[in-house]
Amino acid sequence: MRLLQRLLPHPILTLLLTFTWIMLANSWTLNSLVFGFLLGLLIPFLTQPYWPQQMKVKRPLKVVEYIFVVLYDILLANVAVARIVAFKANAKRRPAWIAVPLELRTPEAITVLAGTITMTPGTVSADVSAEGHALLVHCLDADDPDAVRDEIKQRYERRLMEIFE
Repeated sequence: MRLLQRLLPHPILTLLLTFTWIMLANSWTLNSLVFGFLLGLLIPFLTQPYWPQQMKVKRPLKVVEYIFVVLYDILLANVAVARIVAFKANAKRRPAWIAVPLELRTPEAITVLAGTITMTPGTVSADVSAEGHALLVHCLDADDPDAVRDEIKQRYERRLMEIFE
C-alpha cells in the first residue's frame, strides 16, 4: 500500500490529467489513453514535493451533486446575464461588491468556491482575505447583495463543507 501511495500520490489528479489529455488530443485512441495516463502518473509524482498534504474529499458522491448544481447555475446565469446586457439600461444596473464571510477553512475548498463564483456569469471572485475568512465578490447586477451572499453560502459553501470538511 505504501508503494502504491508513493507511485500514485494523487489518484484523482491522475484521472483528471488523463481525461484532460484525451480531451485535448480530441482522440479516444489507445495511444491517447496510454500517453494521458503516463502524464497523469508523471506530473503528480514530479510535483509531489510541492504538495504539503494530500487533499481529502470526505464525501466523493457529493462532488457529483456539486458539479450538477454548478452546471445548472451556470446555464441559468448565462440567460440572466444575456437579459441584463440586452435589455437592462446601464443606469438601472446595480453592480455590487459583496464580502462573503467564509466558514470554509481548507485552501482547496476556498479555491473551488472562488473558481465556482468566477465561472458563473455575472459574478467574479476578486480577493480572499489574508486569513481566508472572507471572499470579495463582484456582481454585475445585484438588487439585494445580502441575498446574493446568502445564496453563495447556501448553494456552494454548504455543499463544499460537506465535501471537504
